[in-house]
Formats: sequence, C-alpha cells, structure tokens
Amino acid sequence: MEGISDDPPTSTVVLDSYHFSQVIFTNVEKFYIPGVDVTCHYNLSEHIIPRGKDWVGIFKVGWKTTREYYTFMWAPLPSSLDNAEHQEVLFKAYYLPKDDEYYQFCYVDQDGIVRGASVPFQFHVTSEDDMLVVTTQGEVEEIEQRNKSLLQENQKLKETLTNLQKQNEGLQEQIVKVQEAAKELEDKVRLLHSGTMELQRAQDLQALEFSSAQKELTAVKEENTELQEENQDLKRRLEALRHDNEILSSEAKQAQGEITCLEVQNSDKAAELHQIKEGNKKLWTEKEKLENKLKATLGCVDQLQSQVQKEQQEVEKFQKADGDKARLLAQLKEENKQLQAALLIKDQEEKKHRELLQAVRKNTDKVKMMTQVLQQESDALMTHRREFLQDEPAGDPPRSSENAALVFGNPYSGTLERPDPDAVSVKKCPICDEIFFPGFEEQYSDHVQCHILDCPYCEETFDASNKQVYDDHIYCHGLDETAAN
Repeated sequence: MEGISDDPPTSTVVLDSYHFSQVIFTNVEKFYIPGVDVTCHYNLSEHIIPRGKDWVGIFKVGWKTTREYYTFMWAPLPSSLDNAEHQEVLFKAYYLPKDDEYYQFCYVDQDGIVRGASVPFQFHVTSEDDMLVVTTQGEVEEIEQRNKSLLQENQKLKETLTNLQKQNEGLQEQIVKVQEAAKELEDKVRLLHSGTMELQRAQDLQALEFSSAQKELTAVKEENTELQEENQDLKRRLEALRHDNEILSSEAKQAQGEITCLEVQNSDKAAELHQIKEGNKKLWTEKEKLENKLKATLGCVDQLQSQVQKEQQEVEKFQKADGDKARLLAQLKEENKQLQAALLIKDQEEKKHRELLQAVRKNTDKVKMMTQVLQQESDALMTHRREFLQDEPAGDPPRSSENAALVFGNPYSGTLERPDPDAVSVKKCPICDEIFFPGFEEQYSDHVQCHILDCPYCEETFDASNKQVYDDHIYCHGLDETAAN
C-alpha cells in the first residue's frame, strides 16, 4: 500500500454495510487502463455531513478494516451545501495498483467509518481477442438466452436494490432515531457521570469529615482525660481549701472573741474619755470664770490708776495753789498707799489665777496623753474589724463672751471710764506702762495692738505677754480637728 500524504484516520473495527449507501459512486468503469490517471465520481446524500478529514481510498475486494487501503486521496469539501451532491477525486497513475485484481472505491469519514463503496473494477488492458470473438449460431442463442436470464436477474436485482434502498432509508431513519436516542443516552451518561463525580466528591468530603471527626473525637478523648485529671486535682485542692477554711473559721471565731473583748475595753475607754471630756469642760468653765474675774480686776486697776493720776494732778494743783492744802496732800498720799496695798492684793490674786491656769494646763496635758492612748487602742480595733470607728468630736467649750478665752481679759474690749480728754495730757499703755504724749495717738494704738494675739480659728484675742495661753488655745483647736477626723 502506498499513500500520497499523511496517514488518514482508520479503524480496526469490522464494519457493517448499512452505512455504505450514504455516498454513491457513479460512472465506475469495469476496467481502468494501467498508467493512466483515474477520476472517481461520487454523490453525497443528505445523511452525511462532509468534514475536513474525510477521504476516498482504493481497497482490494475482500478487505475487512479501513486500514487495508491501497492508496487514498483527501475528499474535497463542497463550496456550499447546495452543491454537495456531485464530487470527484483524481488518482494519479503513479499510485494506482499494477496487478489485475479486483478493487473498489470507498468513502471513509474522519472517524474511520466507511460511508459508501463502489462496484468492483480491474486495472486491465483490453485485448483484441476480447473485442473480436467468432461464435456459432448455437453459442449466439445460448448467449442471448444467458443475456435474457441476466436481464431478468438484473431486473430482479434492481427490484431488490429498490427494496434494499427503501429498507436502507427506513434503516437510515431508524439510525437517525437511534443516534438521537444515543445522544440522549450520552447526555444521560454525562449527567450520570457528573452525578457520579459529585457523589465521588461527596464521598471524599464525607471521608475527610469522617477523618476530621475521628481526629476531633481523639482530641476530645484526650481533653476528657486531661479534664478528669484536672477534676481530681481540683477535688484535692477543694479538700485542702475546706480544711484551710475550717482552720480559718476557728481562727475567725477566736478573732471575733478578741474583737468582742476589745469592743468592751473600747466602750470602757470611751466612758473614761467622756468623763475626761466632761472634766475638761468643767475646767474650761472655771477658766472662763477666772478670766472674767481677772478682767474685772484689771478694770478696777485701770480705774484706780486713773484715779491716782487724777489725784496726783490735784496734788500738784494744791501744791501750787496753797500750802494749806498740804494736809489734803498727806491724806491723798495715805489714800495712795492704801490703793497701792489694794494693788498688791490684786497682784497676789493674779498670781493665784496664774497658778490655777498652770493646773489647767497640766490637766490638759493629761487629757492629751489619755487621748493618745485611746487613739492607739482605737487603731488596734480598726485593724481587727477593718473599719473606722468614728469618735464624736468634743464640742468647743462654751464661751461666755467674745473674749472669754483671754487669761487676763482684753482691757480694750469693754467700756472703761476714761478721764476727761481735756484733763489728761498723756496716755499710758495699760500693759507695759509706757507713756505717750499728746499727738502720738496713732503710735499709741499700734503699740497697744502689738500686745494682742489673734486666734486664726476663731475671733478671740490674747495678751502677747501670755503667749502660753495663746498656744494652749491653738492646741485645743488642733485636738478638736483630730477628734472630728
């Protein structure tokens, strides 16, 4: 076998003959002269659609598969479907067979299926003996008889061919239906294949999920084991905590008993503190009374001093006026001595007042110490009970007047009898006895003011010479603030 170009598409499957009528070969000679090009004529039926890889081959009669072709030519594509009926292919003489065997044309599509086959023919040179045959009359009659029989057989064959063509058309219709059914089956097969693929994917997913579930189950089992171990540890810890709780409960009961005892002691101390505060209030009242007495005494002293000044002035006048008034002057001197004796008595009383104030200060110091002791005990109770005990602040001692806290009183707060401005020529400081002449009233006021101390907590004033009393007063304010906090 020889080929003209690349090998055509063939098949090893033994083919049936029901496809052979889709391409009909025409003008096929019984003999073709060797060494001469051969033209193959054929018609395409409506049951075939030509494609680019269709081909026309020359096969030896008796072939079984399309691979047994001797030579072939590619089938040309028609220019349009309307002109697709009559086609022809030219075989070159060089590629044609050289023997005198019987051959036939076959139309093969690109799937390797035979769509049409021609009647057999030979490549043989016609001799003259075949052209000029001398026969006898009897042979002629036999030949005629044979021709008649052949004609009859030919007629029968034509009828058979017609019937076969009709059957072929019916078969073609059935083939079309079968092909449509095959396409439907192919579609169903594709759908089933896709469904099978989806089922396979679902199975794969289920397998993955199953494996992941197994892994998760294993992890859960491990976690369960760990949790059981942790549960055992927690139970042990719980037992230990219960034991510790029992110990702490017993200790708490003991602490509660101690706290109760401390509360009783605190109540006793509070009662003592209350008694001390009451005593302190009584001392403050006595102090105020003494200060009031001292203030009255100072007022009397001021009056006596003013009277002495007046009497001195009168004595001077009497000395200048008349010697008869010497007796009166002696009397006045005697009265002056009496007044000085009265002043000494007042000084002694003042000393007693000062001693009383010192006793008050000592009692105040004792109150401070007791307050500190009570504060320490209160802090100890606070640490046990974890809360603050608010102690009621001691009230400020009552004051009978604006300047009741003054030890010696404020000689300028009350209204004292002053001598007549016309009769008094000089001013004397009531505290240090410093004398100021007329015209120095402003210096006199500044000088007196320097002897006075003002309380920053209240409006009371104190003598600068008695700074200890002032400090005690400020300290009492500090104690009140501490008790309030």
